Amino acid sequence: MEISQPKNQHAKIITVIPGEKSQRLRQEEECLIADGLQGFATRSGIAIESANGNIIRDIDGNEFLDIIGGIGVNGIGHSHPKFIKEMSEQLTKCSIGSFTSKARVDFFNIIDQIKVGNLNRVQLYSSGSEAVESALRLAKNATQKWEFVSFSGSFHGKTAGSLALMGSEFKNSYGPFAPGNHVIPYANCFRCPLGSSYPICGLACLEVGRNFLKSNITSGVAAFIIEPIQGTAGNIIPPKDFLSSVRELAKEFDSLLIADEMITGFGRTGHFWGVQHSHTVPDIMTIGKQFGGGYPVSGLLASNELVKIKPWGNPSGSSSSYGGNPMAAMAALTSTQIIIEENLVENSKQMGLYFLELLKPFVDRYSFIGEVRGLGLMIGIELVKNKQTKEPLSKKALNWLFDEFLQNGLLTMAYASSFRIQPAMTIDQETIINIIEIMNKVFNKFSDYGLVDY
Repeated sequence: MEISQPKNQHAKIITVIPGEKSQRLRQEEECLIADGLQGFATRSGIAIESANGNIIRDIDGNEFLDIIGGIGVNGIGHSHPKFIKEMSEQLTKCSIGSFTSKARVDFFNIIDQIKVGNLNRVQLYSSGSEAVESALRLAKNATQKWEFVSFSGSFHGKTAGSLALMGSEFKNSYGPFAPGNHVIPYANCFRCPLGSSYPICGLACLEVGRNFLKSNITSGVAAFIIEPIQGTAGNIIPPKDFLSSVRELAKEFDSLLIADEMITGFGRTGHFWGVQHSHTVPDIMTIGKQFGGGYPVSGLLASNELVKIKPWGNPSGSSSSYGGNPMAAMAALTSTQIIIEENLVENSKQMGLYFLELLKPFVDRYSFIGEVRGLGLMIGIELVKNKQTKEPLSKKALNWLFDEFLQNGLLTMAYASSFRIQPAMTIDQETIINIIEIMNKVFNKFSDYGLVDY
């Protein structure tokens, strides 16, 4: 089916960014909103009027090409016509409660058709952290163990249980955490923790993790939790045999495997599920972001046998006040239908390959680009001071790039040295070309100004 979102979209900038109207509204909000909003929102300073496809319009009339995509949320494009129609109709009928609805049953039936292995039982929630926390509880109930293993660079949420499993410095000021959470190396080959290279390393990072766990596990591991591709760390793609090797490691410790597919699920990587790149079947999957079309909905997938485990499987044992309400169910159903009907998984694969084809020459063209990588429309660029040492660009230089992209009509996550790109899966070649033109312009200016050591 033809993709129903706009094609060949262009940025249009008519004011200094942020414009006067955006500045006034942001100033009013600043007096009331708590600190800590997402970095790209606060730094840009823009106030949004509307959005369509891959374009976001601010209240000053500027139009920006969006390659942030709500950090993986914008799968079907902004303001998809079918999504608007179905959600509007549902809102006039019913929006509250956990009762069975046709939309929810229809969504579950679709999941049953596209499931991985025997993971066809679904529980719905309203946030990624909520789904992950539920997966941890289920693993505890199923194994009668309480220790967990996650990976360096991992991000599974900001609530207490998921925060303890985070593999970055973000969590440092939030301790103490519950005991029994272990972080082992992820296969980030660009920044190999052992200074080696794949495949000659033989996944030595995993062997380091195995030895660490043998020395530190006390009562036993309930589950390993892993992102098939790490999002927050910079869209990090491990070797194809890494996830399957983690599966074997989990078996070695008589543990479950939880695949966190919040970002990778529903076609983002060019397969319906991220685990399919390595032919790995986990015991539990957590899902979210783009299958809600912007509506806050997440979920957990597990087998028929696993979801019956008590007390997780008792009435109200795994429920959520907002999970699976009629609006959430309709959002999940409609978004998933659009992804299937418009063949967005294949479009993500093909447009991702096209995007990479245009980005790969950047590695030779610019001294500050150390690597370009991607699967589907989950793409990462490493911004470095030196290609040999791989030292990241300074925060000052990264902020300059973010601001310059913004002034040229491109909304990015260039404020991080592992620069993540995740546009809508409805994107077309012409729009990608328009994005690349802006990227070339900004990177050329950055190079000409000699800002690598900025």
